[in-house]
Amino acid sequence: MSPPAPRLRRALPVLTTALAALLCALAPLPAAADAPATADGSADTAPAVGDGPADWTARPAGGGADRDARPYVYLEGTPGTALQDRLAVTNPGRAPLTIRLRGDGRAGAWIGFAADTVTVPARTRAEVPLALTVPPDAVPGDASGEVVADDGDEEIRVPVRVRIGGPTLAALTVEDVEISGGTIRYALVNRGNALLEPRLAVRADGMFGALLDRPERPLPLELAPGRRVERTEPWPDAPALDAVTVRLRVTAPGGARDEAEASATYIPVAPAVGGGLLVLGGLALLGFGAYRRRRTRRGDPEPPGAESAGDRQPTTETRPLVKAGPLVKAGAES
Repeated sequence: MSPPAPRLRRALPVLTTALAALLCALAPLPAAADAPATADGSADTAPAVGDGPADWTARPAGGGADRDARPYVYLEGTPGTALQDRLAVTNPGRAPLTIRLRGDGRAGAWIGFAADTVTVPARTRAEVPLALTVPPDAVPGDASGEVVADDGDEEIRVPVRVRIGGPTLAALTVEDVEISGGTIRYALVNRGNALLEPRLAVRADGMFGALLDRPERPLPLELAPGRRVERTEPWPDAPALDAVTVRLRVTAPGGARDEAEASATYIPVAPAVGGGLLVLGGLALLGFGAYRRRRTRRGDPEPPGAESAGDRQPTTETRPLVKAGPLVKAGAES
């Protein structure tokens, strides 16, 4: 075996050093000596709880095994009645927590609290009584709102739903349907007095048949009485060249139902511009040809300068040359 070249011999120490550094970097670091061990002998690396702001919660108060199980405050009553409930605020931190309470939304404006500002001691759960008074002129049906708890840095919103006794009417309309490129725009309006959870079906027909057929599906919203919501429906595979009609059908529990439609024409921009120029050019040529034919039939003279040099006939007439001589005055002869 021949000895390695001089360059290879000089490079071997460098390669060996680089390989050793790489192996050291990949080797796992030893556990810290002062890390506390758990019961099974493994090191506990969880961070210690500091004295910073602790998380806190606000939710409807519950009782027994279902404590804090309610997702929202739900109340039922007739117009003019006062309904009672409680809000639970839990402070797991190491310092007292001061929060401010207020109502928001239609039903939230009907809420009053035992105290608008509440201080909850550390590691304590406090229940704040609240009263919701249904206005005497409230329309039967559903009303919604929120209880807002604010500690100055963050706020928690608790939903409130109220069922007002009396005859209810579920009425829903879909309005202002528009088609813009690959987007269908529309608006939903709750015309009744019940809280609605609408469902939507979409269909689009072109000149040669159906282009879009989406079956009825629930929409991710709750429509309060009198509320109007503007929404969009994506249509990424809209046609490039077609005349379409889009139909929207909305329904909701309680018999609410409505339909609306809109039409649009899809024309590619570049071909349309090119085709328009071709049409204009063709019309210009046809008009010029018709003008020339009309002049020929009427026998109109050609404009000056239209006769070419080859069309002029040569002339044979010659004029005698006149020699200049002395001028003789009449009557001067003697």
